[in-house]
This record gives sequence, C-alpha cells and structure tokens, in this order.
Amino acid sequence: MKKTKSTFIFKLITFSIPFVFFIGLEFALKILGYGIDLPLFIDTPDSKNYSLARPDIIKRYFPNTNNIPSVTMEANLFLKEKPKNGLRIFVQGGSTAAGFPYGFGASPAGLLDQRLSRTFPNRTVEVINTAMSAVNSYTLLDFVDEIIEQKPDAVLIYTGHNEYLGILGVGSNYTATNSHAANLMFLKLRGFKTFQLMQNTYALFVAEDSEALTDIDSEQHLKNKRTMMAKVAKNKSIDKRSDVFLEGLDQFEYNIGIILSKYQKAKIPVLISTVASNHKDQPPFSSVKTKSNDLLQLNRIFNEIQSGEKFSKYQHEISRLLVLALKDWNAEIFYKLAKIYELGGKTKEAKSYYVEAKERDLLRFRAPEGINDIIRDQAKKYGAILVNYKNNLTRGSPNGLIGNNFMLEHLHPNLQGYFILADSFYQKLKAEKLFGDWKNSVATSQAWKERPIIAAEEYAGFAKIIRLKSDYPYTKTPKEVVLPKPSDWQQEIGLKYYSKEINWLQMLNLSYKGYLERRNLPMVLKTSEMIADAIPFNTKVNFRVAKQQLQAGNKLAAKRFFQRAVLEEPTNKKYKTALSTINN
Repeated sequence: MKKTKSTFIFKLITFSIPFVFFIGLEFALKILGYGIDLPLFIDTPDSKNYSLARPDIIKRYFPNTNNIPSVTMEANLFLKEKPKNGLRIFVQGGSTAAGFPYGFGASPAGLLDQRLSRTFPNRTVEVINTAMSAVNSYTLLDFVDEIIEQKPDAVLIYTGHNEYLGILGVGSNYTATNSHAANLMFLKLRGFKTFQLMQNTYALFVAEDSEALTDIDSEQHLKNKRTMMAKVAKNKSIDKRSDVFLEGLDQFEYNIGIILSKYQKAKIPVLISTVASNHKDQPPFSSVKTKSNDLLQLNRIFNEIQSGEKFSKYQHEISRLLVLALKDWNAEIFYKLAKIYELGGKTKEAKSYYVEAKERDLLRFRAPEGINDIIRDQAKKYGAILVNYKNNLTRGSPNGLIGNNFMLEHLHPNLQGYFILADSFYQKLKAEKLFGDWKNSVATSQAWKERPIIAAEEYAGFAKIIRLKSDYPYTKTPKEVVLPKPSDWQQEIGLKYYSKEINWLQMLNLSYKGYLERRNLPMVLKTSEMIADAIPFNTKVNFRVAKQQLQAGNKLAAKRFFQRAVLEEPTNKKYKTALSTINN
C-alpha cells in the first residue's frame, strides 16, 4: 500500500514537471519584459480622457515584423470612461466596413457617428471603428472580448468577403496553417510569452518563405509596392466543388456563431448585415479552363444582338450552350450568358447567371452566396438583428442588377453605396427602437447632404482605385499608375494626400483654409466639425466649432463641442461660461 502511494506521488510529480516549468518560464519572461503586449484599445497620448483602437493592431498576428502586411486601422477616439448618457456603438468588419478607399468619413462608423449625434443631441454618441482591410471572421472573433469590456450599446458587423483570402483565411498568403482548429488555438495562445518565444525561436531557424507570388515581380514585392490584393492570394483556384471552398464556409459559420453567442451572452444587441458585390460589371477573375469553343459562340451571339439582331433568333442556340455550360463550370461562359440575357431584356435570367458567374469565379475575392446564407441563419439562431444591405442595393439598381452604379470595382461601394450601407443600419436601429426616443431622427436626404467627406478625400479615394486596378488581379503584371490631372484646388489637396505628402489632418486643415478663403460657409462648417471630431481633446478647435455652430443656429450641436473643451480644461472660465449659457 505504501509502495503504491509512493508510486502515485512520483507519477504526479513527473507529470507536473512540464507544467511547472512552463508556468515558471512564463512568469520569468513577463518579469524580464520579453515579447509584446498588444491590447486592442490604448490610451491616447494627447489626452488623459480618450482611448482609441490601436492603428497597428495587425502586428498582433505577425511575430516576424518583416512579413507584416501594410494594413492599419483608421481609429477614431472615444472617451476612456463611458458617460452616464453615453451611446457607444462598435463597428466590426473588413475594408468595406472601414470605408475603403475613402476612409472613415465614408465608413458606417463615420456616417453613423455624425447622424446619430444629431438624432440624440443630448447624449454623448460614439460610433467606434475596429474594421480594417484584409481581415476576416478570425480577427473579429479575436476582438470580441475586448469590445465587450468597453460596454457597447450595440455592435454592427459587415463581413464575409475576406473569408478565403484574408488574414488566416484558407487560401491566404497570410496564414501559418490551413487548419481551422490550429488558427483558433493560435488566437488563444498568441498572448502568452512562452508561445511568443517559441514563435521567435522558430523564425530564427526557418528561412522566410521567399516563394514569389504568381505574376508578381519579386523586387517590387520586397519593396512593398504591390497592392494588398496582389499580395494576399496564395490559393488562386478555389473551385466551388473543392474541400477548400467548404472549409471557408465552415470556418465562417463557426466563427460568426461564436461571435454572436458571446454578444448574446453579454446582452449586447448586434446588427449583422448581408454583404454585396459587383455582379453586373465585374467579370470573373479566374475560370476553369475549357476546351470548347462555347465562349467564342456566345461572343458572336452577343455582338450580333448588340448590332440589332433579335434575341429570339438565338434562343435555341443559347439553350444548347447553357446545357453545356452547366457541365463545363467555366465562369466566363456564365458571365457572357448573363450579358446576352440582359441585352435581350431577360433580366431574371441575367441576374441568375451573373450570380452563377461569381459563384464559379476561382479567385475568391467576392463572398459566395453561402456566406449570406450563413449570416441569415446565424443571426436568427443567436437573436441578432439582420440588416439586408444586399437587398437594399438590389432595389436601387436598374433591373435589380448590382453593378458600377453602386460599386467602384469588385466589391467596394462608391459614396452612394456606402451611404446606403450606413442608412441600412440606421433605419434598422430606428425600426428596432434601440436607444430610446427617435423624435430627432435625421431624414435620409439631409444625412446625404451632410455626409462627413470632402472633395479632397473623394479624389484620393478615386486615385486609390486607379492604383488598385493597375495591379493583380485586374492585370497580369503591374502597370504604371497614371492619374488624371487635378481639376481644381480641392483635388490638388487630394493628390497631395494620396501621395502622402500630407496626412489626413493636414488635408482637412488645408481644405478648411481654402473654403474659408472662398467664403463657402457650409463647407467651412462641415470641415471644421470633421477636424474637431478627429481631435476632440483640442480645446481651441472645439471651442471654435462650438461658436460656429451657435452662429449657424445649431445650439444643441454647439453644446457637444463646448462640453469637450470643458472636459479638457475644467477650470477654464471662458469655456465654463459658454457651456453654462447653452445649458440655460
């Protein structure tokens, strides 16, 4: 009996040694300050009262700093301590949720922050962006617990396009493993110092993968001159019939389910939207190769109908080619079929074949229809509020075909498309009667008129799209970016901003000065307010805007900016007197 007890104790000690070792190592590494701590939210260096989502949060997922993609989060400031009257909303998602290519002002966060501030003038409204390019449901899941700690009144989600080729996606260059379980384990372990030590040790002994991307000039790639789309795609042929395609849907369903369940448990309302893309005017990026001449025949039919021949003349031939296309799986054939049916006035069939062309596109930059199916199912399962942005765009498109009328390229909306995205969230928040009394709701026409984006930003966004389309997958090899000459002083400022000669705040200040010189008072007020919202801790700027709002007759709007000035300088008599005058 005594021997048995001794054996048990010996086995217990032996079993415990590795755990004791790693626990001791973890504590030692923490004491020595090894590794990095990258919380999602950090203090603003310019003010003790504000926090922000850290712009370089992408470093969290890349221990090797040489391999970090050029992605940053365009963060806006929010109060470190949520006020009693606070209305705090977080936005999660990828590049569309972040407002690419225009920036924060065109994003759901930027548009809603302004509109909700006018809707609830007696509350401190904060709509906070945590979206950025190239991320997918893994990153959203990784942020959830930290967002919950900030006590949000709601969370808005727009995601789905990056599930295959985004960071940690099943077909991405930016993933260490193609295993969903391993990726989830990575998210759980990444904060441990011991794990960081293991990662860094591994990096010392394993040469960085230098395999060139298809059609990518290695010298330019190393100089970081390629677009994110050119860098991110590793698996460029994800067939809808493949296991990889199904893995992408499975990871999205699992991750979104966990995200929504966490918010549900925390009793935080979630609005999650369907995603939309360009069906009508974006040909497939890549197709299954075909040996048939079906595409040549369809091109002939299209050209002849376009020249005046009747669609009915080719009905039998088109039907025969359609049967062959269903077996062929070539995305280009379906896209051409869609064009022919649209030309023939058969919009129902055209819409169906445009969707089929996108579904068969091997390069998965656009979300397949299964992503929206998952969004609908998971929203229902976990009590989230569904926002049907795709339907709203469809209703606003000629013949219900989403194309360049709302899209800049394959999936990023133009300004009208972004406004509809934000408006879709706004109208759903209102319909659900969240946050109390909506008696001051802002009309759609007024919100569009007051949208917080200026001409210089529009030009910079336009230039970014030209650059995007000068590289893969729009071209096989990179092309020189040629921009049209700016047509006025606003576009000249936009060009300087795009070229990184000036930063965003300098671009706003130069625009403000230009509008002031030209006595364009509505734009003076808009630009001034945008500056104040970007630097709420700057008392002089916010006090100036408050006075401008008073002069314009916007007493409640002025109050918000006076309050900011008093928060930063509570003993300043001038600021306190101005605020008390408003309150009285």
